[in-house]
Amino acid sequence: MNLVTLATCNLNQWAMDFDGNLGRIVESIEVAKGKGAKYRLGPELEIPGYGCQDHFYEGDTTRHSWECLAEIIKSGVTNGILCDVGMPVIHRSVRYNCRVLLLDGQVLLIRPKKWLANDGNYREMRYFVPWTKHLQTEEHALPRTIQNLTGQISVPIGDAAISTRDTTVTSEICEELFTPQASHIAYSLNGIEIIGNSSGSHHQLRKLHKRIDLIINATAKNGGIYLYANQQGCDGGRLYFDGCALIAMNGELIAQGTQFSPHDVEVVTATVDLEEVRSLRTGFVSRMHQASQVEQVPRIFADFEMTHTDDDADDPINRPIEIRYHTPQEEIAFGPANWLWDYLRRSGAGGYFLPLSGGADSSSTATVVGSMCQILVKQAQAGNQQVIADVRRIVGIADYELNDPRDLANRIFVTCYMGTENSSAETRRRARNLADQIGAHHLNIEIDGMVAATVKMFTTLTRKTPRFKVHGGTNSENLALQNIQARLRMVSAYFLAQLTPWVRGTNGFLLVLGSSNVDEALRGYMTKYDASSADINPIGGLSKHDLRSFLRWSIDNLGYTALADVVDAAPTAELEPITETYTQTDEADMGFSYDELGIFGRYRKLHALGPVAMFERLVYEWDHLPPAVVADKVKRFFRYYAINRHKMTTLTPSYHAENYSPDDNRYDLRQFLYNTRWTWQFRKIDALVARIEQERV
Repeated sequence: MNLVTLATCNLNQWAMDFDGNLGRIVESIEVAKGKGAKYRLGPELEIPGYGCQDHFYEGDTTRHSWECLAEIIKSGVTNGILCDVGMPVIHRSVRYNCRVLLLDGQVLLIRPKKWLANDGNYREMRYFVPWTKHLQTEEHALPRTIQNLTGQISVPIGDAAISTRDTTVTSEICEELFTPQASHIAYSLNGIEIIGNSSGSHHQLRKLHKRIDLIINATAKNGGIYLYANQQGCDGGRLYFDGCALIAMNGELIAQGTQFSPHDVEVVTATVDLEEVRSLRTGFVSRMHQASQVEQVPRIFADFEMTHTDDDADDPINRPIEIRYHTPQEEIAFGPANWLWDYLRRSGAGGYFLPLSGGADSSSTATVVGSMCQILVKQAQAGNQQVIADVRRIVGIADYELNDPRDLANRIFVTCYMGTENSSAETRRRARNLADQIGAHHLNIEIDGMVAATVKMFTTLTRKTPRFKVHGGTNSENLALQNIQARLRMVSAYFLAQLTPWVRGTNGFLLVLGSSNVDEALRGYMTKYDASSADINPIGGLSKHDLRSFLRWSIDNLGYTALADVVDAAPTAELEPITETYTQTDEADMGFSYDELGIFGRYRKLHALGPVAMFERLVYEWDHLPPAVVADKVKRFFRYYAINRHKMTTLTPSYHAENYSPDDNRYDLRQFLYNTRWTWQFRKIDALVARIEQERV
């Protein structure tokens, strides 16, 4: 047997937090060594943090990364373990996203990223250049601080591997795994047995399956050991990096870390037998034929032995395990909750404030906060000292006992029902019951006086008094009277968020939470600068369909039975008077069902369909509707999308969870000023409708 113990990790890094990031890196190496590992893999760009964005333009970011690397070397933690660390490197005046491999206080190799992530949420080519010199290395002159420390003047940089006395190791960086001609194919055919993938991969609903499939497939046909490291947590932006460090061998998963966790450092190790890799590879004759013909990967020799023997143990080897996947409902309960926790503990705030209407969306946001409190209590009971220390700092009680989620919620979560004469007793009751079950400090106010004062001001100024549609008013009057209610709720929310801690005798301020979903944002079914405007929004990337499913799950799994009434209620803004003949509902106002909006969103973003292509697709998928009705829905969607696109420029920063998010200039790069008539496109649709109807006669 040729046994080797390998370590990968999830690290909760924070962009530009060099002290914190350095501490977590060193801790992960020490934990790996304590578990007997001879190789430690960390996340992508772990020294400065993956999400530095335009800070990568600053020379200080690279400079401080080298300074941190020097501290890692000086600490002595790299003695006896090969460490794979991520940072930016400027080589010949070109900035690369790199892995730096360290051993025994020496820099062995700098490995730049070959394929950069540059779509969706990623803009790596804004900051970095890919390494295009396939299987080539050059000499990189080390900074003087490293030269003085290691005695090295330069080291190889490029596409290469580390050969030890007993095996070969190399790096593959995040996006390279996802490309069709992935780097690991050539590496495995070259006989490289251990490949480490350092990643900065964000959470998105139902995404983990694809990631794990690719990792397992990386070793299924070619054999080998594949380690995956990831960032975990919110590093300062909309993304939540979901961890789930993995180790796979010969097409099977043998170790898996947590996907959502408040732990700052999580190290995953596995002990494997290299003979199993060699046996699989040499037993596959056609693979050997291909391997005998490939171009060779440059090797950097390290006088180091990674393998060991363990004759005393009955079976020291990690065997295949069953892959753990969360359901989408669990992903919503755990992902946004951990994102909120990272944001709260790093923002300096004392808690969260939420306008709680009793509807599905604000109830979903409240439920996520409740889930966060339950997670923190479980972590404290399991002995997570970081969580305990952070909670005590936030609540301002040095010896606070973290054992009751409802008590914690009461200290850090304030909800408020902001009623008007158009609000119902039912939504008021639902808000109160849910807040009570979560444990939130709940307020109940009426804002009719504020609304009346604003309308009076307008009447005094113009000598005209606007009326609702049901009272004979125009559409403009009706919308203005609805919007002023919504905007005054936003003003009230920020006023209360700032002063409620003072009223309760606590310090700090509260962050205002938003509660608009991705479908409403897509349609623009919100008032600009209304209660949807907030500091952050944990559900802004989630569809109405998924939120309803999450609420049903939460009834049984989080114990919030008050949600049963919320789920069954028809969504309504409650901004217009209710009469015997009129009740306001969201779907009637929008002209679409939420399910239809989800279809429009996916086809618009993921399939890149414009108005005409959208009609051509849907007229056959929705064959239960006449072509003219389908055309009307398509036109209505694109008209309102164009009219309301400007609202996306002020969209509250939201947890990214859905791949058809309309988040402006971040995930969805489209203009906000349109010709809302779409004259050319709609004319084409009308012609298609006429042709289809004629063919069906």
